[in-house]
Amino acid sequence: MALNLYTLDPQVEERLALKTFEEKFDVKDFVSTVSEKLIVQSKADAGPFDPRPFIRTFELAVDRLIAVRKDLQKQTESAETSVRSAERDYQKRMVEINSGFDSVTKSFTGMESKINEVGRTAIRVGEQLESVHVSRQRAQAAYDLVDYYNQFSRGDTSKLDALRKEGGKDGRLQTATILRRLNVVAKEVDLPSADATREAIDKYCEKFEKDMLRLFDKCYRKSDPKMMAHCTQTLLDFNGGASCVQMYVNQHDFFISKNRILDVNTVESNQLWETLPDPDVSPPKAEPGLTGLFDDIRETAKTESQIVQVVFPNPPAVMQVFLQRVFAQPIQQYIEQLLNKASRLSNLSFLRMLHLVHQQASSLVDYLKTFELTSLARPSAADRASISGPSNAAPTGPASVGNILDSAMEELFSREINQYLERESKSLAELYSAFLGRFTKYHETASKTKATGLFDRVVNQLGANTTVSTGSSSTGTTAAKATAAFMKFSGITTGVSSSTVSSTTAAAGDKPAEDPPNEIDGKLSVDVAEKMLKWHAEAVGRCVEFGVTAEVPKQAFALLRALSEALGQSYVVAALDTALVRLDARDVKLEPSLAPMATLKSVDLICTLWQQYINIALLPLATSSVTVRRDMVLFNNQVISRIETAVNNVVVRITDAVIAWLATQLGKQKKNDFKPRNDDISFARVNTEPCQACCQILDKVRETATENLTGKNKEAFLTEIGVAFHALLLDHFKKFPVSATGGLMLAKDLKSYQDTVGTFGIPAVAERFEFLRQLGNVFLVPPETLKGYITEGYLGRIDTALLQPYLAQRPDWSKVDTSGTGGDEANTGQSNVKTGALSQRFGVGRLASMMKELEGLRDFRASNGTGFSLPSMPSMSLASLGLQTTTAHPHAHPNGPARPVAPFVPI
Repeated sequence: MALNLYTLDPQVEERLALKTFEEKFDVKDFVSTVSEKLIVQSKADAGPFDPRPFIRTFELAVDRLIAVRKDLQKQTESAETSVRSAERDYQKRMVEINSGFDSVTKSFTGMESKINEVGRTAIRVGEQLESVHVSRQRAQAAYDLVDYYNQFSRGDTSKLDALRKEGGKDGRLQTATILRRLNVVAKEVDLPSADATREAIDKYCEKFEKDMLRLFDKCYRKSDPKMMAHCTQTLLDFNGGASCVQMYVNQHDFFISKNRILDVNTVESNQLWETLPDPDVSPPKAEPGLTGLFDDIRETAKTESQIVQVVFPNPPAVMQVFLQRVFAQPIQQYIEQLLNKASRLSNLSFLRMLHLVHQQASSLVDYLKTFELTSLARPSAADRASISGPSNAAPTGPASVGNILDSAMEELFSREINQYLERESKSLAELYSAFLGRFTKYHETASKTKATGLFDRVVNQLGANTTVSTGSSSTGTTAAKATAAFMKFSGITTGVSSSTVSSTTAAAGDKPAEDPPNEIDGKLSVDVAEKMLKWHAEAVGRCVEFGVTAEVPKQAFALLRALSEALGQSYVVAALDTALVRLDARDVKLEPSLAPMATLKSVDLICTLWQQYINIALLPLATSSVTVRRDMVLFNNQVISRIETAVNNVVVRITDAVIAWLATQLGKQKKNDFKPRNDDISFARVNTEPCQACCQILDKVRETATENLTGKNKEAFLTEIGVAFHALLLDHFKKFPVSATGGLMLAKDLKSYQDTVGTFGIPAVAERFEFLRQLGNVFLVPPETLKGYITEGYLGRIDTALLQPYLAQRPDWSKVDTSGTGGDEANTGQSNVKTGALSQRFGVGRLASMMKELEGLRDFRASNGTGFSLPSMPSMSLASLGLQTTTAHPHAHPNGPARPVAPFVPI
């Protein structure tokens, strides 16, 4: 059905209303809605597209929208007009309100000024009234005092008695105040009858105080805290309350009960007293009697703090008096009994008991500090009078109880702590001297036996076959000096008899003194060092416990000196000195003893353990003092340097003894050993007897070094032996002619030497003996190939002139063409050209020849050698302090200069 050409569809008219544009508006939706039916109609009509319905519809829609816009514009103008009118009204209203608020503010400010003026006037009036009231009170009090004073002068106290008896609690409080003031006035009045009046007032005051104390005692027995508090407040206003506090403390059951009076002999702690002097048993952690006493004190203090806070107006002062009495009476008495009994046992027992008591007392003090009480009453005029207790003045500050406890703790241990370091040094001296008694006695005995006669040599020879490797020994002189120095430092006289040491040793649990010391007693032992360090660590723990922070570094240094004197000088150095004496006393004709090598191993282990202990336990204590720490490091390194010197001396003696023995065995070489007869017996021998003896001692040296030395120490020692033995062989083979068949015997010996030294595992020494083997092969080489042989291998690097002494031992040396080898002295006059050619061919004049290298190395070691070094403090080493010492053998070696030994490196 066709639409009307001059009207809009009702749905389109509805879309053209103003409400359509008030909400969310979309142009596409609007256009599609307006043209929806037109599009449907256009599709339904057959024929060409007719745009006229669309044009008419959109023209009418545009006209309608223009009309809507005009209406909306009119409404907007009307609303703007209304808004402007409302804004003008609002501004007028705000101006009126602001003017009204300003007037109100001005009125309030004026009223406030008037109120302030009235307030200031009222304050002035109040101050005047208060001043008048105070003046009136003073006048009334003065009047009353004069009245009461006159009554006392007449002997009449009825008015004051009535106030005291009939006034109740307030009456007693007023009476206390009046009597205190009368007492002050009586002392100031100077009249003829003033003495009698003053005496009467004093008697009445004394009577009043006694009555109040009786009332307090009665209430105390009835457990009436309110009346007790009233009595204490009254006495506080009367004379400060000192008598009341003293009565309360003196009558306390804790101080008068017989069960509180303890005796150490009645406490079941026998096991504690039996193990207390034993340094190998851990220190006790508690003492039954002391623990029980401190538990009672804790319970009592907890209860009393509650009572005191309720009863007394100044609880801090009362708790101070009570706790001072606790420390001065039961605690001090029992602690003195414990320390006296422990002191009779030994110094170690005293120190352990002191440490135990100090720890438990510190724990008790920390617990009691929790009872910090504050005053509950307003301070009165009587507060100026302090409580007359054991400490005279009792502060009432918030930290007063803690201060009193710290002071009591300091007084309780002041004498013992002042003498602590002396006691500790003496205890260590007793322990170490008793523990090392058999060790020292053994070495004193051993140092007196020197090989001076035939009998001693026989004994030494028998001992060489039966003695096992022993490690620790010392000379009598050195041990005596070390013991004397240690005793002097520790405060003990040097004249310690053997019976005293024996008795001390027996007390410590050692063997009876009647048993003579044996070889085992004289050995160095790491277990012994560990035990000594354990005892010392216990002493260091006590040092930290007792010492003031500023004094701990100095005390730690003193304990380090004691340890160094005992462990270093009296133990380690003593063993090394005795080993040195035995090496010097041993017959040079006997096989050298390698037993002291075990001592070096023990010394290394002990010193390593010792230095680790110092770095961990002692040096941290000196951190607060740079000076003391530096002194400790210097002192320790000096001690280690002395031990290194002793170790060097022992190593040099062993090295010289081994080399001397090797030289002796080589000296037994027969002149014809390398010119054998052509018989089966000569060819059946594998090696010569000197070779077998030398290889045997070298094997023993290697086994002993491997067992007792490690790392650089082992390498340096075996290098020294190998180099020295190589030099001996070089000199040795210059002396013996070698036949063609004897060259085989020589080659066998040199191979044995090379194999034996090869087990050392040192490449530099192995190269030397490889050179020696090649040198020995010159006796096996035919004459026609000799020139070529000595210009190859190791021999090619040697100056041919140096080979002549060995080549001259060949039986056919005179027949060999020696031109160019330097063997024919007549050839020295030949032309320079020929000499130069021979020099280039045979290497004459070359540097770094093997023999010169060996000699140069020995010279270098002699001039720059250093001794065996032991572990030192890593923070400040010996080298950095310039304390590294070089020790050379003081005696000349029979085959050359003294040989220092390579550095001794710790394991």
